Amino acid sequence: MGMGQQETVATSLAGAISEGISASLAPVDADLARRYPGDPGTRQPVHTVYVPADVFDAGTVRAWGDQALAALDEHAPDAAAFAGVLGIPDELADSVHARVRAKLEREPVEDLRIDFEDGYGPRPDAEEDAAAARAARLIAEAYDNGTAAPFMGIRMKCLEAAVRDRGIRTLDIFLTGLMDAGGLPEGLVLTLPKVTYAEQVTAMVRLVEEFEKARSLEPGRIGFEIQIETTQSILGADGRATVSRMIEAAHGRATSLHYGTFDYSASCGVSAAYQSLDHPVADHAKAVMQIAAAGTGVRLSDGSTNVLPVGATTRVHDAWRLHYGLVRRSLARAYYQGWDMHPGHLPTRYAAVYTFYREGLEQAAARLTAYVNRAGGDVMDEPATAKALSGYLLRGLDCGAVDVAEVARLTGMTRADLDTLAGRPVAAK
Repeated sequence: MGMGQQETVATSLAGAISEGISASLAPVDADLARRYPGDPGTRQPVHTVYVPADVFDAGTVRAWGDQALAALDEHAPDAAAFAGVLGIPDELADSVHARVRAKLEREPVEDLRIDFEDGYGPRPDAEEDAAAARAARLIAEAYDNGTAAPFMGIRMKCLEAAVRDRGIRTLDIFLTGLMDAGGLPEGLVLTLPKVTYAEQVTAMVRLVEEFEKARSLEPGRIGFEIQIETTQSILGADGRATVSRMIEAAHGRATSLHYGTFDYSASCGVSAAYQSLDHPVADHAKAVMQIAAAGTGVRLSDGSTNVLPVGATTRVHDAWRLHYGLVRRSLARAYYQGWDMHPGHLPTRYAAVYTFYREGLEQAAARLTAYVNRAGGDVMDEPATAKALSGYLLRGLDCGAVDVAEVARLTGMTRADLDTLAGRPVAAK
């Protein structure tokens, strides 16, 4: 056959068969697109810091960074000391230490939640009203003057009967204050705690829908996080995975699922001394959350450790090693975010995150380059793996673990190239 000529092959099915099958599967196609839109392509913070509403002030973010730097100066004053405590490989010690310090100076907190729930507790209504209005004012001012964390918001009280009205009122005051101060910031995040029934998520959706209508906001503008702190949120009385029903009930407004280490462990009967991120009940809950959220665009966040790096240097080092190991464990399990309870946790949060991304940088870059160039190698990767490799590099870029110039040198790719391979919108930041 000459160039341009196509060989005729034999078939047995009429074209109408394929058309009929496509028509029959159209509802399934639409349902897949609606339920599983994929990653939103936006930045995910590596952690969330919770600060009680009565403690938060305009200097909180900077104060956390300064306290973290002071802890480094006191307990691990140079790269070798810091790496020695945590077991960071020698070849990464200087770069990780330098990046951790730079991060603490430039952007010590990536995500901050002003807490009106467990960290704040029950207060007189007038006091909580004033605190909610103050939180809105301080967050609006922080975004205006450039001192805000990339993501900020509140954790309201839950929608259980005893505190429901209070939680709704606090949310209303806070959002109203932001609107009156100029509008909702791009980095706004709201957290709904202690969710047990999907109907509570439906109620939260109604709340924010009504607020959007009242303030003439674009429908869908306000999203929220769902905090998983009860056994009922993982396995319902009907034997179904409740968290999947919660994601569905959110109608696209759920941004992430946050695991609550201590409430969940306690609800399973785990004694206080054994409540930890690596307890089997925690692993089970997070595995269910992970599967429920996969492909939906809803992110997953691990919880926290309550072992604080305070006191004598030996105690600080022990707490640092524990936290570093737990964060590394979470990262390996694709839990790319967690809670930090104390400024002293920031050095090990960033050390663990940066070591994770830097130690795998060259291998990920080589595998991705081989995939793009079809150059072979000792691992044959598929499109799904290329997507994961791109996502790995993008998360490293977002948090400051690696630089665009490094990625370009190792892969010849731009950030836009990585976004495309990861299936993200190219304009996402």
